[in-house]
Amino acid sequence: MTNELKRPDYAIIADWIRPGSHVLDLGCGNGTLLAYLKRNKAARGYGIEINDDHITECIRRNINVIHMDLNEGLSEFDDDSFDYVILSLTLQAMQRPDLILQEMMRVSTEGIVTFPNFGYLRSRLQLALGRMPKTRTLPHEWYDTPNIHLCTLKDFEDLCRQLHLEVLERRAVDRAHKTSLGLRLFPNLLGKIALYRFKKL
Repeated sequence: MTNELKRPDYAIIADWIRPGSHVLDLGCGNGTLLAYLKRNKAARGYGIEINDDHITECIRRNINVIHMDLNEGLSEFDDDSFDYVILSLTLQAMQRPDLILQEMMRVSTEGIVTFPNFGYLRSRLQLALGRMPKTRTLPHEWYDTPNIHLCTLKDFEDLCRQLHLEVLERRAVDRAHKTSLGLRLFPNLLGKIALYRFKKL
C-alpha cells in the first residue's frame, strides 16, 4: 500500500476510511489518496486544491476536484455531506485552524488531520539553541515557510477539547510514519508527525 500511495501517512489514513464512504480531501494535491480510496475502498467524493498543476493531475486521474482557497471555508458544501473530511499536512498552513476544524465537523461525521509535531525533540533542541526549527518534516527557513500556525500534540488536543471534539484515534509516528514503544510512551516528544481521527461530541 505504501508504495502505491507514496506517502506513508496516506496508508494510515486509508486504513481509517470505511469502504463505500463519501470523502472530502482538503488540499488534495495531485489526487493520489482519493484515487486510491476510489479504487480500493469504493469511496466517492471530492478534492479541494488551490494549485493549478495539481488540479490538472487530479483531472487526469478522473478525480472530482474543486479549485478553492480553504481559508475561505467550506460554504460550497451542505451540513453533514460527507462521512470523512481529510486535512493532511495542511493544518499548520491555515490562517485559522480552529475555523477549518469547525467547518470540517459541520460538513462531515468524522475528521482526519495530520500535521508536523512542533513538540518533536529535535525542534525543541533547536529552539533551546536559539534557532527556529528546521527538520525534514519542517524543511523551510523561518522567512519563507508556508507554515504559520505550528502546534504540538498537546496543543491540538487542547483545541479539540475547546471545540468539543472527541479524539477517536491518535498516532504519533517517525519520519517513515512508523510507531514504536517510545513513540507510544512519549508521543509529544518523539513523534515527528501526528495523525488524528475525531468526531463531534
